[in-house]
Amino acid sequence: MRDLTDRALSTASIRGASYADVRVVRRLEESIAIKTGRVEGVASGETEGFGIRVLVDGAWGFASSYRLEAAEVDRVAAEAVRIAHASATALRHRVQLDDRPPANGTYETPLVEDPFAVALETKIADLLAADRAAASVRGIGYTESAYGAQREWKTFASSDGSFTEQTITHVGAAVEANAIAGDEHQRRSYPDAGGGWSAGGYEVIRDLDLAGTAEGLAEEAVELLTAPQCPSGRFTVVLDPSQLYLQVHESCGHPTELDRVFGTEASYAGTSFLTTDKLDSGFRYGSDLIDIVADATAPNGMGTFGWDDEGVAAQAVPLIKEGIFVGYLSSRETAPRIGRRSGGAMRADGWNRIPLIRMTNVNLLPKPGMSLDEIVADTDDGLYLSSNRSWSIDDRRLNFQFATEVAREIKGGKLGRLYKNPTYTGITYEFWRSCDAVGDERSYKMLGTPNCGKGEPGQGGHVGHAVSGARFRNVQIGVGKW
Repeated sequence: MRDLTDRALSTASIRGASYADVRVVRRLEESIAIKTGRVEGVASGETEGFGIRVLVDGAWGFASSYRLEAAEVDRVAAEAVRIAHASATALRHRVQLDDRPPANGTYETPLVEDPFAVALETKIADLLAADRAAASVRGIGYTESAYGAQREWKTFASSDGSFTEQTITHVGAAVEANAIAGDEHQRRSYPDAGGGWSAGGYEVIRDLDLAGTAEGLAEEAVELLTAPQCPSGRFTVVLDPSQLYLQVHESCGHPTELDRVFGTEASYAGTSFLTTDKLDSGFRYGSDLIDIVADATAPNGMGTFGWDDEGVAAQAVPLIKEGIFVGYLSSRETAPRIGRRSGGAMRADGWNRIPLIRMTNVNLLPKPGMSLDEIVADTDDGLYLSSNRSWSIDDRRLNFQFATEVAREIKGGKLGRLYKNPTYTGITYEFWRSCDAVGDERSYKMLGTPNCGKGEPGQGGHVGHAVSGARFRNVQIGVGKW
């Protein structure tokens, strides 16, 4: 790869680029889908190519190709420079990159059992076992289970002397039970509706114990068919990690992406209420229990790596400290505009996409004192909400509504009856300010999503969130029916 990357950088420089970087990416993917005891699909695929990004006259240019040949490298580098020249004619803000030391080295996701070396028959058998356990419960209409794995080999080089090689491996699996009676449909999923993805090997899937969990999950789905509708009004709410991680993703992760703030990510998924005047102003995002960090070094996180796609080393960046907003997810281009250095949050979805600011592992840090069970025991009256069912949030990431698969009544510090179709709404900073308890390390777990959408053309991002569960006071609960 060194010959290819050296040639790309040399050609870009000769053509007039003041800065250039190149990524060579090979991606291997595998997926399995099971539905009601039948294998619905098995797919595998592999792609390889390179992308070249250049700066000319303060403007970006980008071009890519799947042909790893010398002549094609020259052509693509020249095309990237031409695009940058054209972009410079309509430039609003001249790009200035922060300084950072050249990145050099290798990184590989730690794993025990290579998921791509595990026999396909074994993976299918594990999913079928979970599917059978879920389907064994009377009242279940249909079941689904799924598995996925992705590995990327990524070489990065830049004109300032960086050269890194990384191998990143992510895996995920899930089981879902759907109960149907007449026009009533209820579902329960495990480990969460997003599929339980994380960085690592097949040991992650074994640790999930899908088959051992599926029957109880299915029983709960059936019970929901005749459960009462969730009451509406103002309630104390305890969010299980399976729901809290998505709350963090949508109402803390996305608003802190600095490109949203500057308006360069607006047409696809909105901007952000978190404007730069709120930085270093003491803006209260949440209660003093809220510490949120974007940590690209966290174990097992899908936002964990050695360097981002600009060659910035993985690091932990505080976003909210004791409830006060203190930082953004940023890049080498955006960070200097607020007087800071890049937090290393630039990643691209493959070789044919330009890097964007993406969440790494945006984690709500645990607080010593109470476990999640003890938080429930400390709650006289409230609701315990688990597993996302749907969500909606406005373009500025302020007003939100979430629906969860299930709610449990909390009475006298104990979990009681089930309620179906729970929803809750709020305004981001008011909601986080109402938090009065965060679980400790005993319930702290890393979750993640493999399909965070952003950009035009669209890119899917793999991001992580470690959470431990939390309690919120005076939350508006509504009722919906599907």
